[in-house]
Amino acid sequence: MFKMPLLNMSEGKKTYWKGIEQLKNDPAFVKNAQNEFPEFLPIQGSSDNSRRDFLKMMGFGLAAVSAAACEAPVKYAIPYVDKPVDVDASLPNFYASTFSMGSDCCSVLVKTREGRPIKLDGNKYSKVSLGSTSSQVESSVLTLYDKQRLKYPTLNNKESNWRAVDNFVKDELSKKGSKKIYVVSHSINSPSTLDVINRFNKKFDIIHVEYDTSSYSGMLDANEDSFGIRKLPYYDFSKAKTVVSFGYDFLGSSFNHTLFNKQFTSQRVVNRDKREMSRLYTFESNLSLTGANSDHRIPIKTSHSKIYIAELWNILNSKIGTSRDYINYNKSRKDFINLEILNKAADDLIKNISSSIVISGSNDKDVQSVVIMINELLRNYGNTIDLNKCYNTRRGDDSKMVEFISDLEKKSVHGVIFLNSNPVYDHYLSSKIRDALDDVPLKISTSDRIDETSVLCNVIAPDSHFLESWNDYEPMDNHYSFSQPTIRRIFDTRQSQDSFLKWIDSKENYFSLLKTNWREKQKSIKSREPFQIFWDRLLHDGVAEFVDKNSKNQNPLPNSYKNRISEVNNILTLIDRESNLENFELNLYHNMTVSDGIQSNNPWLQEMPDPISKVCWDNYISISPKDASKLNVKTDVGTMTTNLLSLQHNNESYEIPVIVQPGQAEGTIGLALGYGRKLVGPVGDGVGFDANQLLDSESSFQNFTVGNIKLENTLKDYRIAQTQTHDTIMGRESVIQETSLDEYKKDAYAGKYQFKVATSEGYKKPEEVTLWNGHEYKNHHWVMSIDLNACTGCGSCVIACQVENNIPVVGKEEVLNRREMSWLRIDRYYSSDGDVDDLQALEIAAENPDVTFQPMMCQHCNNAPCETVCPVAATTHSSEGLNQMTYNRCIGTRYCANNCPYKVRRFNWFKYHDNEQFDKNIAMNNDLGKMVLNPDVTVRSRGVMEKCSFCVQKIQQGKLLAKTEKRRLKDGDVKTACQTACSTDAIIFGDVNDNNSRVRKHLQVEKIDKATLKLKEERAYAVLDEIRVSPNVWYLRKIRNKKIA
Repeated sequence: MFKMPLLNMSEGKKTYWKGIEQLKNDPAFVKNAQNEFPEFLPIQGSSDNSRRDFLKMMGFGLAAVSAAACEAPVKYAIPYVDKPVDVDASLPNFYASTFSMGSDCCSVLVKTREGRPIKLDGNKYSKVSLGSTSSQVESSVLTLYDKQRLKYPTLNNKESNWRAVDNFVKDELSKKGSKKIYVVSHSINSPSTLDVINRFNKKFDIIHVEYDTSSYSGMLDANEDSFGIRKLPYYDFSKAKTVVSFGYDFLGSSFNHTLFNKQFTSQRVVNRDKREMSRLYTFESNLSLTGANSDHRIPIKTSHSKIYIAELWNILNSKIGTSRDYINYNKSRKDFINLEILNKAADDLIKNISSSIVISGSNDKDVQSVVIMINELLRNYGNTIDLNKCYNTRRGDDSKMVEFISDLEKKSVHGVIFLNSNPVYDHYLSSKIRDALDDVPLKISTSDRIDETSVLCNVIAPDSHFLESWNDYEPMDNHYSFSQPTIRRIFDTRQSQDSFLKWIDSKENYFSLLKTNWREKQKSIKSREPFQIFWDRLLHDGVAEFVDKNSKNQNPLPNSYKNRISEVNNILTLIDRESNLENFELNLYHNMTVSDGIQSNNPWLQEMPDPISKVCWDNYISISPKDASKLNVKTDVGTMTTNLLSLQHNNESYEIPVIVQPGQAEGTIGLALGYGRKLVGPVGDGVGFDANQLLDSESSFQNFTVGNIKLENTLKDYRIAQTQTHDTIMGRESVIQETSLDEYKKDAYAGKYQFKVATSEGYKKPEEVTLWNGHEYKNHHWVMSIDLNACTGCGSCVIACQVENNIPVVGKEEVLNRREMSWLRIDRYYSSDGDVDDLQALEIAAENPDVTFQPMMCQHCNNAPCETVCPVAATTHSSEGLNQMTYNRCIGTRYCANNCPYKVRRFNWFKYHDNEQFDKNIAMNNDLGKMVLNPDVTVRSRGVMEKCSFCVQKIQQGKLLAKTEKRRLKDGDVKTACQTACSTDAIIFGDVNDNNSRVRKHLQVEKIDKATLKLKEERAYAVLDEIRVSPNVWYLRKIRNKKIA
């Protein structure tokens, strides 16, 4: 049988594989990898997927081919009767605003075309996000045009109007009597919104309760006990030389993770002048984004993390030498932990005192108190952790929610207002809330749609979208962000703040209150400029910072420790309860795609592959290879089939699909929250399993770890869509290159693979024996550089590319047919130090492999193999090094896709726009959704090939801007969508012919010989350089900072 080769670096003995199926050399995987057309063609009587069948399916005859270029639907454009002064046709306008959903907010720049918001980018002025965005932020513009949004207020489940709703609410509020009124929301960090709620409170004596879908209550309570501040401190990973994380995914599901990515990678990028980098230890159960980027990842049961934290305290306490108390837990519990690696981590922490961070994902206050003790001991406060500027984006209090539910059950609540929150779906006590709401007379929701909570309410007063609203935010102390409308309200909605003001009979609207508050703020900072100038600058910049220089230092002084005997005793009790149960431990989490489920009806997020498993349109149980073998889990990568497992918990049984996940801790399973929605919209309804129902409803705080889970294999098959089971790049050493920091220090070229061709004159580099004559780019030469040390695999660039370039959503069935359309993918490779033929070593490595992420898009090859095989010259080479696609010339032979060694070309099997068959592609299949489309990019039709264009529309826009300003194009005028969205600056794009361009300096271009770049940057390499396609995308080798001794 043919064996599919694994990537193997002969020098470093590093072996790479894309997944378990390639590691085991599954026959289905081999078959798919070798097929020219692996997709099933839906033709009756076809069995061999031949080219004849392909052309038959597409309906291509000579007449069809010749007529295709002539027929196109006529579209009529309606011109402005009175064109707005600030709107120019074909030119975008940008407005500073703020993304706000759930507990999160992010300063953004809103790109509008003819009054339509079509793209969100990060606001570079923000010191909270530093211009970074996430996949959630990038995709949120589509929610503005979601037809599931309510078009009017509802009263008693019927369409109503604002006057009737206001009269009903005011009448009900007046009947309050001695009962309570609650306002339940996510964490609110808007000063003016809190002011409105305070005014509402003065009139009706309400109780405001905040919660977060991922609770930080334990960390907040521990900080309050220790420092008197119930807030999250500012973590600065750019100053940390050693980071130790216990189950906290600060690069993935954390608050402000985009900033953490930027800070963390600033310590990871190396060059000839900077050959030092930070070291990350991660102790976790599920393979998270943080774990994937770790130097040392230790798979553990989450329930054992408290033992690791206690022992780390003891080790540090002993080695540093203090008179502090030890945590003298039951020594038999030491059998649960890896003392060798813990000692290594402790030594690194001591070596970098005041330059480290220890962080935990536990929501237990006692565990977090010990973490504070460790960071105090390491003198991190005032250095890498700052209490003088705390975050306000997580303020939820689990105990207050428990009190609220207790009052509901006691029937002492007259009214509850769910302020843009959906606790009946996303709170861990959701079942209790749902059951107790029947006895509440007044139930109001400000949700923008009918959801699991609002459907139970007698009033829905739909809030406006954040892109239609005025607001202010204070995500971090004294750091403000502002929101302004970038489009008129699409539906008959109203800002929730205006609703509160109406219900207290205020004559003031929210916009005027907002301006009044900022007039007062201007006075408090003693600014003397005219208010209108002050206000205009706030809106123009979108952010502001007002720091009180006389404020008190909140950070503890070095060696001024607080005595925490009670915390030590409490964690002792927790550890003593711990035991090694035979059943599984379930670890729930929020992933990087749909996250907590607020945007479940967003198809861009549903079709975005999970960064680790590459699964889309589903959640699943992740299980270790060993445990999968015990349960006899059978998977078939050819049909993307897996088994359904029966998960048994609290006398209930649920059937959930399973994925065998390398790196999953043995005895544990993972499952993503945010799925299984029932009332969100046609895209998200019924997708996946609602894991919220597995949370412990008897706990006093939210706990994402659930013990004593039983699993059985039902042996039923289930098809689960994955995007990295095909398009395999064969066994070539030049795909991924990496080395260790120690080797890099000795030799900057360490880990470099250089293929050489044997000739009669000896071994030569590929460019020295090429058949190509090369190109001369006399004007611009566009080149991209991607640093594998900076790429964390978050996927923001994937969504940004989709938004910018009108890439269609094809749905789960088409992904199962291997027909996804994304122009940019992030390949995830597992690797180990075992030799390619050492199967036993590779099996062991699969239990905890190293992970590398590699963004892969069209490489815009100078010697492009796609161009030579296109029979109609639909794909051609530009005078600036771009590989161009002429859509109306393409007849869809797919020769180019077959000849592309990088497998980055996408074929339009169907007409994805204006087609009811693809109704989940809401950006192209209804009039409202189409408002998000970028008018600078063609919407492609059936039978056409497409791929990354290096955002050629942005290149053209940059040229036109330079032309109108009568100057040459300068570096920075052109930024691709992926480059703009990348929070870590892993992607750099520019004109390499410009001596001052950043990309030229980054690659240290020494000479350009007929488009062949001679580089001095030692880490730079081209993927598959040996086939001499001469790509214009360069990668910088991965460096790992593993501790050897």
